[in-house]
Amino acid sequence: MAEIFTPFLTAFILAYALRPVCLWLEGKKIPRTAAAAIAMIIGLGLVFFILALFIGLLKNEIPLIKTQLPSWIQNTQAWLGPKLTEFHINVDWIDLKANVTQKITDHINDNADALMSTTLDTVLMSGSSVIAGFVNAVLILFVMFYLLIDWDHFFALLKQIVPQRAQDTVHHLAMHTDGLLSQYLRGMLIVISIMSIFYSAGLSFIGIKGAVALGVFTALMIVIPYIGIALGLTLAVLSALLQFGPGTAVIGVLIVYGIGQFLEGFFLTPRLVGERIGLHPVAVLFALLLFGKLFGFFGVLLALPISAVSLVLMKYTWSRYTQCAWYQK
Repeated sequence: MAEIFTPFLTAFILAYALRPVCLWLEGKKIPRTAAAAIAMIIGLGLVFFILALFIGLLKNEIPLIKTQLPSWIQNTQAWLGPKLTEFHINVDWIDLKANVTQKITDHINDNADALMSTTLDTVLMSGSSVIAGFVNAVLILFVMFYLLIDWDHFFALLKQIVPQRAQDTVHHLAMHTDGLLSQYLRGMLIVISIMSIFYSAGLSFIGIKGAVALGVFTALMIVIPYIGIALGLTLAVLSALLQFGPGTAVIGVLIVYGIGQFLEGFFLTPRLVGERIGLHPVAVLFALLLFGKLFGFFGVLLALPISAVSLVLMKYTWSRYTQCAWYQK
């Protein structure tokens, strides 16, 4: 069932996120169909931009491993050599440097060739998976387009299904949920913008190559609690090690990310997004694992917003339960 519902859930969330853009375009006297198409193009452009950032970072850092490896060994020799000499341990650093460099270079080249051949074989042998992925992508775009066009009509039909005696309650819950999600999305956009500038400026000051791409990528990954910042920090430390080796650059990266986490966690997010939607850290980790298992990587991105909706419904259900006669008597 998760495989069936994932494209529709993806399309609904994307349409919800892009609806303000669509409404703004309609306010500029653009026809609704054209506004929906333009909003979709903007959303797809943002997705491809994030993917391009990540791929660009990997393409920039993997060649640096080959070029910076000799200097790594040289720095290790300068730091470790005197200590080994004290214990009368002699190491042929020239031979070690040549052998390690040759083996790692060959390993990277062999794995690159194997990766290309394996990818080609996988694509050729798993045609059904490729077709299924293409069909899902088309289905998401199709559903998202018509949701943007018929959003009001769609929810008007849903309202007719709800019994009239429950419509006021459902409307109140829907408005509460919409306000919470709107606050979350608007706040996250502002936080991401501020943190993109902060991380890009901090990494540029240190001298990290690709600082802007790395800073923007780290800020975008804020939407994934804990995992996102860990990934951004890992890439930044790896870049510093590849370019400068162990030293002040790595310490500078740790300081920049420490200040960034303090700024984002104690000032920006509480003021602009709210107190993380009121979820306990254990509940956040549970939501990440649950929705990631059900809906893959996109489920990880949606874990917090969906948890916010669930929290509203759970609070209302608990309130009704504690007020019922069966509970009180």
